[in-house]
Amino acid sequence: MAFDITARIGAATTRHTLVATPQTCVWGYIDRETPPVLEVDSGDIIEIEAVTHHAGDAPDLLMDDGIRALWEGIPEADRGPGVHVLTGPIAVRGAQPGDTLVVRILDMRPRLLFGSNCAANWGLLYDEFGKERITIYGLADVADDGAFGSIAEPKFAYDFVTRPLYDVPGVVTPPDSAARQPFSRSVRVAVRPHFGVMGVAPLEPGKHSSIPPGVFGGNVDNWRIGPGATACYPVFAEGAMLYVGDPHFAQGDGEICGTAIEASLTARIQVWVERDLGVTSPLLETADAWFTHGFGAGLDGAMRMAATQMLWLMQTHLGLSADDAYSLASVAMDLGVTQVVDATLGCHAGLSRAIFD
Repeated sequence: MAFDITARIGAATTRHTLVATPQTCVWGYIDRETPPVLEVDSGDIIEIEAVTHHAGDAPDLLMDDGIRALWEGIPEADRGPGVHVLTGPIAVRGAQPGDTLVVRILDMRPRLLFGSNCAANWGLLYDEFGKERITIYGLADVADDGAFGSIAEPKFAYDFVTRPLYDVPGVVTPPDSAARQPFSRSVRVAVRPHFGVMGVAPLEPGKHSSIPPGVFGGNVDNWRIGPGATACYPVFAEGAMLYVGDPHFAQGDGEICGTAIEASLTARIQVWVERDLGVTSPLLETADAWFTHGFGAGLDGAMRMAATQMLWLMQTHLGLSADDAYSLASVAMDLGVTQVVDATLGCHAGLSRAIFD
């Protein structure tokens, strides 16, 4: 039984460009009442800029004029309760509660060649390290057309002492060559560009922190939400109201020290409205697999939710009985920890598409 979400997406109609400016971005929240900065039709393609909130960790390398304008144009009083710079919201005409918003990521390219990793106070092992540390990574290769290459390398690191804690969104640390230390040895990190945050307006009104993920998506932090992937979100508000941000160059499952390689990028996405998918939590399709997601105060609850979401997928869209889905989940489904640092913990379940070919 074939199930291919990406194949449902129709031909592109209109193309849009959404530049990240103080007028097109919000800082630290998702709010269903925020007016859209762009309205598009189902099937439209959007070239969208996404900016990292960690650009101040090395402003000489992670900021350009446009990013500095964001810092200057969005005052600290308007940042929060979360931390991420989000471009949007984007309204998709015709999207209604109960529908599914499908977002296909066509491609990504780096805006600048450097990104920051923060071993932060919210990291898993902060109690052991007792300090915060910034490591700056750079892309080792970029294609002639500006697309991502395959390797990132650490350039230098420094202990964060700009503030007692890294607790202000958008803090800027002035460059200090004396404090910047070399990495222990040469390593090569596989580049996995993706959106840490992508999702729709939640059901509940008010400003929701951009930090905890939920059934609406948001800060899911799954490194597979990158070029070629198709993400699906349940719609809770008219127009869906899509937010995009928290771009990363690379991340491992768990994101244990606090962040990924946080870096700004530009992507082309195509949005599509589906009426009959019945998605109730973020669903991801890649060329090789489907991924469902679970969230909870602990890993047990998050993993259980991810697993039950995959059982739903297998029964609803892959033609399996409940008993057969449960068996297949045990012998072929992979459960993993998406992230453990966003207050609400995340897990994912992966199932190979090849099983059903």
